[in-house]
Amino acid sequence: MSEHERTFVMVKPDGVQRGLIGDIVSRFEDRGLKMVGGKFMQIDQELAEEHYGEHADKPFFDGLVDFITSGPVFAMVWEGQDATRQVRNMMGETDPAESAPGTIRGDYGLDLGRNVIHGSDHEDEGANEREIELFFDEDELVDWDQIDSSWLYE
Repeated sequence: MSEHERTFVMVKPDGVQRGLIGDIVSRFEDRGLKMVGGKFMQIDQELAEEHYGEHADKPFFDGLVDFITSGPVFAMVWEGQDATRQVRNMMGETDPAESAPGTIRGDYGLDLGRNVIHGSDHEDEGANEREIELFFDEDELVDWDQIDSSWLYE
């Protein structure tokens, strides 16, 4: 089993506009993950281009940047055992049409370009740290003891 880790998650502008922040947060809390940072914000062009930098040479880059800056987002950092993989599984496939019912994208998404949520890639070891540092200062993350942790982990 993996140790506790932190992972970056963001409710995208379509999820915010549709009023899904609370439902999405509840899903992660119900699973037993612990939020250690949360920020309602408007992403500017510079942050968007840095966030999606790995896609800068792809034809869909400008569309990604335009969309993520089109309205407010809710950026979060979640902590838990194997948190990144847990979150990715809960989110579902990138294309909501391929996401199983019960996943966030399977329940709330219909279109690849409007897939409600972003989460760090568990296969990219540096993604979590890089994305957390892009969106949060260290003093915006809170270390705290979750009182039900003894009921979540052996």
